[in-house]
Amino acid sequence: MDGAGTANAGAAGVADSKRNFVYGLHAINAVLERAPERLLELWVAQPRDDARTRDLRERAQRVGVRVQAVGGEALAKLVGDVAHQGAVAAVRPLKGWDEHDLVEALSQVTGDPLLLILDGITDPHNLGACLRTADAAGAHAVLIPKDRAATVDGVVRKVAAGAAEFVPVASVTNLARAIDLLKERGIWVVGTDAEAPQTLYAADLKRPLALVLGAEGDGMRRLTRERCDFLVRIPMAGQVESLNVSVAAGVALFEARRQRMG
Repeated sequence: MDGAGTANAGAAGVADSKRNFVYGLHAINAVLERAPERLLELWVAQPRDDARTRDLRERAQRVGVRVQAVGGEALAKLVGDVAHQGAVAAVRPLKGWDEHDLVEALSQVTGDPLLLILDGITDPHNLGACLRTADAAGAHAVLIPKDRAATVDGVVRKVAAGAAEFVPVASVTNLARAIDLLKERGIWVVGTDAEAPQTLYAADLKRPLALVLGAEGDGMRRLTRERCDFLVRIPMAGQVESLNVSVAAGVALFEARRQRMG
C-alpha cells in the first residue's frame, strides 16, 4: 500500500479527472460484488483498520484494484464533507440509459414489468431511498427526467446502499414522451395522488405497470398526470396529509408485488 503523501497526490489527480466516485463501505462493496471491473481505485482513510475496512481492502486487492491509505483531508478533497465511512472509490460511470434502452431491456423481462417513474424528485436523499426501495421490491427500472431533478451522484449512491449499482436508471429529456413510448409497448401508467377516488389497495396492479410519484410538495406535473391511465391514493389514517416520497414508493411498489405474489 502506498504512503499517504503519494496517495494524496493521486487522489487530487483523480479528482481533477472528473471520474465518478462511490463512497461508503456498503456502496463500494456493492460495486465489488456486482461489477468489480468498474472499480478503478480505492482510498481508505488512515488509521482506520477495523474488520469491515480490512475486508473491503482485501476484496479490492484480490480483483487487482489499487488501494491507497490517505488522510481524511484527501477524502474530503474527493467527495466533500460527506459521511464516507473512511472509504472512497473511483469507478467507471454506468452506461446512461434513455427511453429506447429502457424499452429494449423490458422486451427481455419475463412476466409483467414493474417500473417506478419519479417526476422531478430534487432531493438526492429521496432519490437514493427510492432506488433502494425499488431494488428491494424487484422493480425492473426507474425512470427520471434529466432536468429539474436529482441525478445519480455520490450522495444518491450512498443513501441507496448499493442499489444504484443494481437498478437500471433511465434519465430522459422528455418524460411525457418517454411515458407515451412505454404505453405504446403495453405498460399501464398509474399515478399516485392524494385526491384520487380509488385507493391503491382497490386497484388491479397485476399487469405491466409503471407507478408514478411526483415531486416533493408539488406532485406530478400536468403533462405527466394527463398520461396516467388512472390515479390511486394511499389511504391515510393519521393527521399528516402525505408521506415522504420514498415511503410512498415503498407502499405502492410492495402492494404491486403483493398482488403479483397472490
